[in-house]
Amino acid sequence: MRLRQWLKNVLVFVAPAAAGSLLERGTLGHALLAFSAFCLTASGLYLVNDVRDVNGDRLHAKKRFRPIASGALPIPTALVAAGVLVAGGLAIGFITLSPSFGLILCIYVAITMAYSIVLKTQPVIELACVASGFVLRAVGGGAATQTRLSVWFVVVISFGALFVVTGKRLAEMPGPDGSQGEHRSVLSEYTPSFLKSTLTLSATVSITAYCLWAFENTTISVRAHGSEVWIQLTVVPVVLGCLHVLRRLDRGDGAAPEELAYKDRTLQVLGVLWLGLILIGIYL
Repeated sequence: MRLRQWLKNVLVFVAPAAAGSLLERGTLGHALLAFSAFCLTASGLYLVNDVRDVNGDRLHAKKRFRPIASGALPIPTALVAAGVLVAGGLAIGFITLSPSFGLILCIYVAITMAYSIVLKTQPVIELACVASGFVLRAVGGGAATQTRLSVWFVVVISFGALFVVTGKRLAEMPGPDGSQGEHRSVLSEYTPSFLKSTLTLSATVSITAYCLWAFENTTISVRAHGSEVWIQLTVVPVVLGCLHVLRRLDRGDGAAPEELAYKDRTLQVLGVLWLGLILIGIYL
């Protein structure tokens, strides 16, 4: 069920938090329901993915120890659990939240299933599929909490997601010393220079769009009550965080982005600094 991957679902809180409405009556509760819906749905889809990849996983040095590949979790049981989890997530989306959020969950399920079945072998398209999971979580948070999304917010999330996914693929490539990379057939369709160019492009657009979002005179500036400078200062940890990740990727790290989030102390400090500046600017 990949419980460590639930960290990605925190993105549902970003839209209402950035708009300054997260602590308003009912908003936090809806965001928590959206978080739960994505956790259930994503875990169910991970089970389906592992069932499809069971034969390949059994030949992999590390993945052969996964419950389904090792035989600890029978395939029929995994499929039943997957159905229950996905159905539970969709029920939360459609019944307790809104049809628009439920539709976003359906799109997430459709793209993830298409990725698992065929699109994971299509270069560039597979990058977009994986990145879309991050985008749909952020957009879903807006739909669940009735938060209007800034166009620059959507651009930041979209290209930031592409940045993360491209960095992951770059880190999975075989090393220049001949060291073995990740066993993905699509990696043979990429070159390190292409992935580095894509990484630079996505980082540039993400930072530019973030600056435009931080300095635009819309909802967030109104909620800042004259403290816009704190919002504008969040550009500093964002740029430093991006450069730090680029440095680590250039060293060959980053094959597991969630590991960076859990273990990289520099990235954690910059994240706390960014959050602190946002909270001061909007809520104090």
